[in-house]
This record gives sequence, structure tokens and C-alpha cells, in this order.
Amino acid sequence: MIASEKEFIHIQTPGRICLFGDHQDYLGLPVIACAINRHIHLKAEVNSEKKFRILLPDIQEERIIPITETLEALHARDYFASALRVVKRVGCIPGRGYNISISGNIPINSGVSSSSALVVAWIHFLLKAFGANQSITDQFIAKLAHEAEVLEHGEPGGKMDQYTISIGDIVYIETGDDFNLQKIGTELEGMILADSGVQKRTLGVLSEAKEKALKAIEYVQNHIETFELSKVRLAEVPAYAIFIPEELQTYFYAAVRNHMLTQKALLEFEKANLNLKKLGELMTQHHTVLKDKLHTTVPKIDAMIEAALQAGAYGAKIVGSGGGGSIVVLAPKEKELHICNALLKAGAKAAYPVSVAKGSLEL
Repeated sequence: MIASEKEFIHIQTPGRICLFGDHQDYLGLPVIACAINRHIHLKAEVNSEKKFRILLPDIQEERIIPITETLEALHARDYFASALRVVKRVGCIPGRGYNISISGNIPINSGVSSSSALVVAWIHFLLKAFGANQSITDQFIAKLAHEAEVLEHGEPGGKMDQYTISIGDIVYIETGDDFNLQKIGTELEGMILADSGVQKRTLGVLSEAKEKALKAIEYVQNHIETFELSKVRLAEVPAYAIFIPEELQTYFYAAVRNHMLTQKALLEFEKANLNLKKLGELMTQHHTVLKDKLHTTVPKIDAMIEAALQAGAYGAKIVGSGGGGSIVVLAPKEKELHICNALLKAGAKAAYPVSVAKGSLEL
């Protein structure tokens, strides 16, 4: 794709909610996620300085990057730099500077992937402005965003965030070696997002859960070379548990149980008419595993979940890696306002209905 000759570029990129499969994608297991109508807006206008002047008014920061900077040294979580390194490998070479403003209404550090949305928006802009040596598709943008956010920094995340945000709608993602993605819906009525106001602890929670789950799987693989986690049924867990130290068994159980719940949810999404009550029940069961087995919640999150269910929600769960952040609630449409008020009374910083959104777009 050739570089854009536009003087002004506007990219809109959504946040995302993991509906089913939290703490699954780094194990190569599938997830169900959706983009939501909370967005980052990247607005860029050509300047004459040969520099990217990046304003981030929501966090009151500014970044200046000369387009000739080599970026050999990469600082932790510097996604602007890592993205530039990644896109240059596919022939996307900045040739002029831009004044850039990035702002939006995706809650920050709340489990709905504001960081991944920023990375996707930045890469989408760079590819639009300067082209690449191959066709630019939603999946190509997602692939580069995953490389920039996860691989370049050696972080423990999977691919769910970048692909869901770039592609949009409701997606079922096979995250293993045979990576595959399919859209399974465009609407999900009755979703509520509630922010606890407790900042999530992504790297700590994610790293610990990933390390212990992979270690548990390794113990089994040392005894059974042909072992495949995706084929384990819940009733078979005790037979495998004899190979796993007691302190790691709960992580193995959680992986199998959550995979089973994701598969049950997929069957519901494949039906002609969604059974929201059934989906909600599965969502709450998923949360129970995250809470009791992986210990990803905090007291305020637990109180919010209970308040939503007591107010008549079909189901609810924590969103993202855990340690704080947000919850997603599935509710009868007519009870949305009542449940939002119940969540606020339970201590939520904010609670509001959200809907499924399209992926990253140029406006």
C-alpha cells in the first residue's frame, strides 16, 4: 500500500471486553470478546518539523519523536517506540512529521484495553500515513499491534486485545498455534460496563497466573507427551492432577473449567436467537472460577458483582487480567438503569450501558 497524501488523518479505535476466556489466550485456548462503543480518537495533521508531536490531553502528557530517531533502546511500555520499530520492518518508513492529538473515553487502567486501543490506533495511523510493503488489513494491523505491545516488550499477554480491537464486533479467537478468528455476532443487548475505580495490576496478576498455569501443564506434559489441554474434559482433571504439585492444581482446573465455559458460550452464540439468561449464567460461572481459583478479584469488584445480580442482572464477571478494573454485566434491557444505580451504590466509580462496536476505522 502506498503512503497517504492526506494532510489530515483521523483514526477511531474501540475498547474491548472479554466476555469469555480471561486468562486463556496465553495458554493457546480460545476466547470470546467484543469491541465496545468507547473509543480513542487519533487526529493527525502534517507539520514541517520532521517530528511526531504527540499530545495526550487525557493524561496531560506530550511526546516528541523525530522521524529519524533509530529507537535502538526501548524503554518499558514505550509503545510509540516499539510500534515504530515494528512498522519499519514492513516498509512503513515515516517521511514527514505530524502534530497528533490522542484522546478518548475508554477508561484507563480498567481492564478494557485502553493501552491496546492506543497501540492499534497508532499503528493504523502510521500504516495509513506511510504505507507498507504488503496489503493493509484489519488482521495485519492487529498482528503488528501484538508484536509492538507484547513481543517487543516481552510482556505476558496474548492476542485477544489487539485482534478484537482492530477487527471489531463479537469474535471467537482460536489463540493457539493454528490461530483462527471468526466473527460470531454484531449485537449483544443489555451490556453494562462498570468501573470499580481500583486500578488493575495487569503485569503482576497476569504474570503469576500465566507462570503457574504453564508450570502445571508442563508437569503433565512431562508424563504424557501427547497431552493437549484443549481436549481435557472436566471429569478428567483428577486423573491429571496426580502429576501436578498441589499448589498448582487449582490453575490447571481453572484452565479446563474456563475452556469448557467458553465452548458452552460459543454454542449459545451460534444459535439463531441469543439466550441472554443462559449467557449471563455462564458469565457468572466464569467469574466464579476467576475469583475462587485464580484470585483475580478484589472486595469492591466482588461487591459490585453481587449488587448487579441482586438487582436482577442475568450475569456478571470481572473484565481483563484482574486485581481491580471493571466488570461487565449482562442485563434485561428494562433493568439497565436500575442495575447501573445499584452498581454505583455498591461503590462503582462509573456504570453505563455499552454496545458492540466496529473495529478500528479511518473517519
